[in-house]
Amino acid sequence: MTNLFREIANTSAPDRPLTSVSTRRQVWLRALLSPDVLAPVAVGLLLLLVWEIGVRITQMPPYLLPGPLLVLQTLISEWGTLFPSMLITLRITLVAFVAAVLSGLLISILFTQSKWIERSFFPYAVILQTTPIVAIAPLIILWVRQAVPGESSTFVSLVICAWLVAFFPILANTTLGLNSADHNLVNLFQLYRASRWQTLRYLRLPSAMPYFLGGLRISGGLALIGAVVAEFVAGTGGTSSGIAYQILMSSFNLQIPRMFAALLMTTALGVAIFIALTLFSDLMLRNWHESAVKREN
Repeated sequence: MTNLFREIANTSAPDRPLTSVSTRRQVWLRALLSPDVLAPVAVGLLLLLVWEIGVRITQMPPYLLPGPLLVLQTLISEWGTLFPSMLITLRITLVAFVAAVLSGLLISILFTQSKWIERSFFPYAVILQTTPIVAIAPLIILWVRQAVPGESSTFVSLVICAWLVAFFPILANTTLGLNSADHNLVNLFQLYRASRWQTLRYLRLPSAMPYFLGGLRISGGLALIGAVVAEFVAGTGGTSSGIAYQILMSSFNLQIPRMFAALLMTTALGVAIFIALTLFSDLMLRNWHESAVKREN
């Protein structure tokens, strides 16, 4: 699957020579018909077929396990309600993800400037990561409502919860990357009396780029998970309700096909975020890093 993303990224690269529309279509068609796509699609279709046949043979009631066709029909009929809720969850996810990227990158740069700072504060980042978000989400919601009165307090508290989940992979990966610069090159920079800013800009940041991009792919999905979990805890309804509220209401009312439809939308959103970040990673690394360089063999 990574090879497929890499080929698409190389095809859409801005610095490649312009090709005809037919050539681009051939490249996309070849990518879509590659084993990286056909194999998982075939397995998925087979599982859906077995699921549908099993439900029909056993005459399973829909409130216990609906079939894929019923879930698809429910998704189409409930699209007008579920899609706006998914957009709300997506907005929370994106804001939390951007906050996690900026804060994780800046703090990791600060850690590399002083080992004492890293040793003093990194354990607390680990504590934030290992603390169950379900346990502290009610407290965060309560505290934010005291500090931020009004309707925006719920949105802010949900963003904070999602940020806590997505923050650590960025911090840990980027810190590891910044500290993994070639020691011989670090000594060379010191020999030529390069400043800390020059060492950071021309040596440490390029060395940390693969680690940082790997953290992005992890944090993208975690931000979505954090947003959904926070919505479960908050239980907000009305026009500002996210996809998690729709899942909760469907389960309470035994509307299991509707719940499966909402879960399907959430899963599709997570996959889309991962694909987008993988394409971005390949675009950034395709010309120089071994993990993304396309080779003939």
